[in-house]
Amino acid sequence: MSRKVKIGEVTIGGGEKIAVQSMTTKPTKNADECIEQINELHERGCDIVRVAVPDEESARAIEKIKANTKLPIVADIHFDYKLALICIENGIDKIRINPGNIGSEERAGMVAKAAREKKIPIRIGVNGGSLEKELLAKYGGATPEAMLESAKRHIEILNKYDFDDIVISLKASSVKKTIEAYRLASQAFDYPLHLGVTEAGTSELGIVKSSIGIGSLLADGIGDTIRVSLTDNPIYEVDAGRNILKALGYYEGIEVVSCPTCARCRINLIDIAKKVNEAVKNINKPLKVAVMGCVVNGPGEAKDADIGIAGGDGCAVMFKHGEIVGKIPENEVIDRLLAEIEKI
Repeated sequence: MSRKVKIGEVTIGGGEKIAVQSMTTKPTKNADECIEQINELHERGCDIVRVAVPDEESARAIEKIKANTKLPIVADIHFDYKLALICIENGIDKIRINPGNIGSEERAGMVAKAAREKKIPIRIGVNGGSLEKELLAKYGGATPEAMLESAKRHIEILNKYDFDDIVISLKASSVKKTIEAYRLASQAFDYPLHLGVTEAGTSELGIVKSSIGIGSLLADGIGDTIRVSLTDNPIYEVDAGRNILKALGYYEGIEVVSCPTCARCRINLIDIAKKVNEAVKNINKPLKVAVMGCVVNGPGEAKDADIGIAGGDGCAVMFKHGEIVGKIPENEVIDRLLAEIEKI
């Protein structure tokens, strides 16, 4: 089990709840826009949010952003250690850096010292696409072993300056490399691991790649925070992350199961299933709800559901734990099902 690390009011590692992360797309220096997006992500169920800090104006905006949001904020720093120091002074909850790319070990040490004094953790973000040239030459490319050695190097830099409040990520655009890198890291370190498949793409393929990569690791008991990286609105990253956790039983909420439909179906099941999924998205009840196309796939195959409906000819039967409890006209199915869910 990994050690615990506190990020603002959220604790990760050590058996704590797996946190869902995302990243803003609005310029951080435009504080009002950034605040609005962070609050949208919070409402969607995000636990931690990262913001890009490419310049001093963005770093100084952290103070206003922190004052108007509730989520822990992570500053994404590249190359300029001074930006990390400004963020720390302005109340950031966590820093994400590669200690090897901010100029020198001495500069990394300055960041580590400032973070230690403020009790701010640092995530070492290893990326398969930006590994050190000597490691690429040594391993013949961005292999999982090369990523692991890169992480070890960065950890040693921070440890040298008496800093050990660390989170690790080892991301690649290859799902297989990502899985193997994290498996190696879970054996090598006891630091919390932030999971993700980087540059996963647009929603259609990105969710698939992330579900395989993140899901495989979580199923093995590896990982403490996750981010589904999508070329899309970040609220969909949060939705996908929560759905991955829900599918593996890590997230308390309503699980909707529905059949793929076939020629036996006599109701508009696809539309009903979509509307039910959307309606229960933010209801935090540990329930299993079934939306089935016919009685063949209804009370029988979904008998472990707490409640569900099975389509008939222009109508549906409602069932609870496999037992039919009533019949509903098709145009009343959604409202009646949601009303019964509210009662449970």
